Amino acid sequence: MVQHFDLILKGGIALTPAGRVRADIGVANGRIKAIGDLGVATGTEIVDATHLTILPGLIDTQVHFREPGLDHKEDLETGTRGAALGGITAIFEMPNTKPTTTSAAAFNDKLDRARGRTWVDHAFFIGAAAENADKLAELEQLPGCAGIKVFMGSSTGSLLVADDSTLGRVLGHGRRRVAIHAEDEPRLIERRPIAEAAGHPGAHPEWRDVETALKATTRAVRLAEATGRRVHILHVTTEEEMEFLADHKDLITVETTPQHLTLAAPECYDRLGTYAQMNPPIRDARHRDALWRAVASGVVDVLGSDHAPHTREEKDRPYPDSPSGMTGVQTLVPLMLDHVHAGRLTLERLVDLLASGPARIYNIAGKGRIAVGYDADFTLVDLNAARTISNDQIASRSGWTPFDGMKVTGWPMATIIRGRIVMYDGQLFGPPTGQPVRFTDTIPGA
Repeated sequence: MVQHFDLILKGGIALTPAGRVRADIGVANGRIKAIGDLGVATGTEIVDATHLTILPGLIDTQVHFREPGLDHKEDLETGTRGAALGGITAIFEMPNTKPTTTSAAAFNDKLDRARGRTWVDHAFFIGAAAENADKLAELEQLPGCAGIKVFMGSSTGSLLVADDSTLGRVLGHGRRRVAIHAEDEPRLIERRPIAEAAGHPGAHPEWRDVETALKATTRAVRLAEATGRRVHILHVTTEEEMEFLADHKDLITVETTPQHLTLAAPECYDRLGTYAQMNPPIRDARHRDALWRAVASGVVDVLGSDHAPHTREEKDRPYPDSPSGMTGVQTLVPLMLDHVHAGRLTLERLVDLLASGPARIYNIAGKGRIAVGYDADFTLVDLNAARTISNDQIASRSGWTPFDGMKVTGWPMATIIRGRIVMYDGQLFGPPTGQPVRFTDTIPGA
């Protein structure tokens, strides 16, 4: 009997748990049903993947899509549009919107807004604050919740957990992963005059210096150990933090970003000005080299884009009144494929950082690997495609990228989510049908 599938990916090189294999992949009812030589099987849709590499659907676990309240910069439709165009199949969105995502009502409002408007699958973080610290165990169980987000240092928005007493309460209520922006708020306040006196974003890594990051990271780890809570340190930027975190991997997982692996001070601030400004800051090559060593040694568990758009008008304000943040969800995959091409990491390590790593850390159900029974999420890439990143490609409402004009080798050619082709060769195929991501530690009875 001839097998029939909803979708067949024909003849691509797939990165599977067994390694790189040239195989057909058969999809039915949104899940992977067969991997191998499918012979005379038929498919409602057949994609010739002969010259492409098939990766598990890549996941960006840190984005800021600004809806509700800051929609002039970005919204869920434009943000996920960029994700799909960039080969990303699922995103985790942060809570520093207006209002902040600190209650069940605000969280469910985001889910409602996402329905029928998101191009990729999605999950949302609950923001931690003194007012909801004792309710987090309940809030983190909401369907579609990625976990808890803590801002130890002020960045964009009003969420802040600056003191150890409140942070201890946050970590003591609940059991799911807590993602932390680790900068020490008292030190940021104390050192802001450095930025004001300089009046140039080149002072950003001096204002928000190594000690500001290391002090907060050390505090977060000590409190995690005291409470036994699993903690994820976001966008780690310093050599000193990586050395410290390498000794605390039992409870602690680590993220860095493509921006911090690609850009370096002072050149980026001289060239881009406030468009290179983000928190924690881009630092000098010593730290960038240390981040790459941490990627190579396995200290880094995941990459996140920290996509945090602002309009040109906002970014053009005089420093330090200019907001921190840059776009990234659409350029994450091209940048990292270019690093693969340059030999800085293997394609297998990239899959670990953007698929299996996120699934492992956040207990994502049914995603993160090419295996029978898993969601049919795929990122198809052309490892030899030479392209130039440009502002006019960027779907974000902000309309710019710090990597405008950068030539890269390697490009996402197709985004497939639960067996549905959402993007192929730069063209989106609607309507948007993104669904909430499921997590094994919130599925009843799991």
